[in-house]
Amino acid sequence: SLVTRGAVRADGDHTVTDPAAAAVWGLVRSAQTENPDRIVLLDLDPASGDGLDSVLGAVLATGEPQVAVRGTTFSVPRLARVGDRTTDGPAVFGPEGTVLVSGAGTLGGLVARHLVARHGVRHLVLASRQGPDADGMADLVADLTEQGATVSAVACDMSDRDRVAALLASVPDAHPLTAVVHTAGVLDDGVIGTLTPERLARVFAPKVDAVRHLDELTRGLDLDAFVVFSSGSGVFGSAGQGNYAAANAFLDAAMANRRAAGLPGLSLAWGLWEQATGLTAHLGGADQARMSRRGVVALTADEGMALFDAAVASERAQLVPVKLDLRDVRASGAVPHLLRGLVRAGRQQARAASSGGGDLVRRLAGLAEAEQDALLLDLVRGQAAVVLGHTGSGAVRADTAFRDAGFDSLTSVELRNRLREQTGLKLPATLVFDYPTPLALTRHLRDELGIGDDALSRVHATIEDVETLISGLRLDESMRSGITLRLQGLVARCNGVPEREDAVSVADQLESASADEVLDFIEDELGLV
Repeated sequence: SLVTRGAVRADGDHTVTDPAAAAVWGLVRSAQTENPDRIVLLDLDPASGDGLDSVLGAVLATGEPQVAVRGTTFSVPRLARVGDRTTDGPAVFGPEGTVLVSGAGTLGGLVARHLVARHGVRHLVLASRQGPDADGMADLVADLTEQGATVSAVACDMSDRDRVAALLASVPDAHPLTAVVHTAGVLDDGVIGTLTPERLARVFAPKVDAVRHLDELTRGLDLDAFVVFSSGSGVFGSAGQGNYAAANAFLDAAMANRRAAGLPGLSLAWGLWEQATGLTAHLGGADQARMSRRGVVALTADEGMALFDAAVASERAQLVPVKLDLRDVRASGAVPHLLRGLVRAGRQQARAASSGGGDLVRRLAGLAEAEQDALLLDLVRGQAAVVLGHTGSGAVRADTAFRDAGFDSLTSVELRNRLREQTGLKLPATLVFDYPTPLALTRHLRDELGIGDDALSRVHATIEDVETLISGLRLDESMRSGITLRLQGLVARCNGVPEREDAVSVADQLESASADEVLDFIEDELGLV
């Protein structure tokens, strides 16, 4: 478990008292995605001195990966639909003031065009590292100018506080700054174990540093809007993007604090865009297929800008504009906790989750060694093909290295997670690098499952059945004690301790025993005293 105080808003909180801890939550959400069911995030009440010991057991019993405790209330994150979207109300952007759009990528240009065409903005400052030399900037300025806007393309490193201050000071008094829309961001993807302080800093600079400077330096200005483009990675967690998720989670917290202070502040945790942006241009067919399987649908430019308008009019601190196919989410077989307010896990998923690989072990039990290897190899190749977006396992050769087949750190984590679900084994994130071909991985899975001997296979399968049955029962103290005694007897026999033929049953012994004899029994037989 990872414990924070004041990293998230819960149960009526208005502020995030520790935005740095919010960034940690974003990072660890990605770690949870890379390592399912191994990490629990717990946020304690910043206004209370209550310690971890008083709530940890109850938190773990919920089975939730993320919990905030406020007094006696446990809160868990769930996405919910926003009510009727409307853009009615007073105009937020207008022709008199100046709007600063920071970030020269695809989304920055899309927003600038939308502000001019839809909202009638006539004074724009477009800030980016390269300024007028940025790709496509000359055409963008020409288009906006043709529509009647006055546009300044300025080179400014938004992570440099002094340069941001100079940029803000350059806005003419005749058309003072009235809105900020920050769209900048960079990626430096890698699984959690590969991230370094330098890789974190590179991603934080255009997000965390830039927004912190803009926030602090505009607090004395009369702004109508302060909008930052965050990412769903900070909300959902994204395997291989822990640094990016952390930066965006900080933005979400910063906007909550602005709103709580009576200032405009809106963080939009965007999902996937149809347009190729600097943040999505690297996505290949396998990446697109993976997101599609999870129900993620790309937003068109028109859809995105309609959501932008509705969000700005909503007066909320944070929204998640994302397009989901909820049928695909459910069909994916593992509905994220965050989406369980929108999608109920089906019975098939619940049964699969409870089996924990028992079905596979039962199928393998009784098979000859060659047949076991063939079944496991089919499993590995089939799951690898799904991850890579192939239509069949024939596209994945048994002796070809996963790296040569197209696997990277992100797809490797997904394959590990899929095999974990199928086998019930705890597998490392480095699985496909430790066992670099389907054949090598098959042998490893066979060893880990302990199915080399037919009789042993049946024993393992039976134990899996018992574990599954017990996990689904509601046991009172008497039932639990009885089962425990039976299992301890089995363990004793497994360890070579013979059962005495002339022994009186445990129940009969305890029925007639004195208090001292009961204590002696507990100490000698169960080792509990």
